[in-house]
Amino acid sequence: MGGRWFQRFVGLIILGAVGFAAALLWWGVAANVPARLWEPVQLSIAGVWSVFYDANLPDLRVLAIAGALALFLGAGIALVERRVATLYRRSPPHLVSRPLAPRVIMNATRGVFAGPVTITVLIPAHNEQVTLPGTLASLREQDRRPDRIVVVADNCTDRTAELARAGGAEVYETVGNTEKKGGALNQVLRTLLPDHRDNDVVMVMDADTTLDDGFLAAAEKAFEGDRALMAVGGLFYGEEGHGLIGQFQRNEYVRYSREIARRRGRVFVLTGTASIFRPVALRTIAALRGTQIPGRPGDVYDTAALTEDNELTLALKSLGGLMISPPGCTVVTELMPTWHTLWAQRLRWERGALENLGAYGVTPQTFRYWAQQLGIGYSVIGLSTYLLLIAVMLASMDTWIWFPFWLGVGVLFAIERVVTAWKGGWRARLLALTIFPELFFDLFLDVVFVKGILDITRGRRATWSHLTRTETPAPAARP
Repeated sequence: MGGRWFQRFVGLIILGAVGFAAALLWWGVAANVPARLWEPVQLSIAGVWSVFYDANLPDLRVLAIAGALALFLGAGIALVERRVATLYRRSPPHLVSRPLAPRVIMNATRGVFAGPVTITVLIPAHNEQVTLPGTLASLREQDRRPDRIVVVADNCTDRTAELARAGGAEVYETVGNTEKKGGALNQVLRTLLPDHRDNDVVMVMDADTTLDDGFLAAAEKAFEGDRALMAVGGLFYGEEGHGLIGQFQRNEYVRYSREIARRRGRVFVLTGTASIFRPVALRTIAALRGTQIPGRPGDVYDTAALTEDNELTLALKSLGGLMISPPGCTVVTELMPTWHTLWAQRLRWERGALENLGAYGVTPQTFRYWAQQLGIGYSVIGLSTYLLLIAVMLASMDTWIWFPFWLGVGVLFAIERVVTAWKGGWRARLLALTIFPELFFDLFLDVVFVKGILDITRGRRATWSHLTRTETPAPAARP
């Protein structure tokens, strides 16, 4: 009963926001002249720096229209989020044709006991002798230890297989694999999935990832509590070290985890750092490749995809699968130590995301992802123009002009940046407070986005690079 009242309350808030936005928009169109608080004055700071202080507000009509459009957009997103959450759980009749929709799964498993939840961990590894021992140690230290650990040694030329056996794991060595991580996982999954029941879940994690205590216990609880749940993803944060570039990435990951938590665990992407799947989900994907979803029939992972984790998420969502990232499922992942490696990683992510969307087309399941790409494109224009105008102003004027209104906006923006990075610790907060370094980092990511689009447009072939560790990464302090 309380849930229904809450839903109604949220609906009333949305309707109220829409009504207020409409009134604001009407007023903005009808308003007249902007207000002036007092005449501009010129000040001298310590007798060295002359500044011009202007209290003239921006045009109130422009402010009103911008605020109204922002409210309309926010209300629209809220309505879409409510609709998506409802569809995920209720699976209305027109979605029941999707084989992994919750209603389909619940009907198929009603009255059937698939046994207790067991966890098989697959760790694809290519020359990971430096990071693999830490990954295996984090699995052994779990409150709920995995039932089976399999290191998938793919074309290794170092001691990866030897260290895996020494760490108590089984080793599966790929044969003739030329399709990197996806191909290696497809080989081992063909041997594992036929014998797995619905509760014999399969976890795929990177060899440079360490799980926080309680990850597997939280995942097991989620699968036990919801038999319609098809996948559980990890919330990741960055390892320590790598100076300023490392802190940029840690702040980015902290904000992403915060956003997922605010969405009550509904994920954008099932990260390859650590995700767990029900066998029925993986078997269904393999069976429907080439018909309902892109890919080669019989493959769980589409080896043509640059970002196999993003593609697998789209496949699950296209088939109606329910997936979450519970707050207890946190992991430490590697960070790119240089701008060159970060460029290569993000270019692969951006190109992979765009190519995956192109393969799936515009559907109800991919619409949000298309909207995100459009939003990134808008940010490229907005942020670059903002920084360019600041540079032009500095170069063309001999007096710095202060506007109280925009100073206030800047203060609010700084507060938002600090609050969203708060869990990252004092370094994260200090970096967020300075504002401009992170804006330039965002500009770097925007340039990567543009490069990805240009490469696709020009038909340039994408490449996949592997970062080989030569030293043990620094331990991470949990935010």
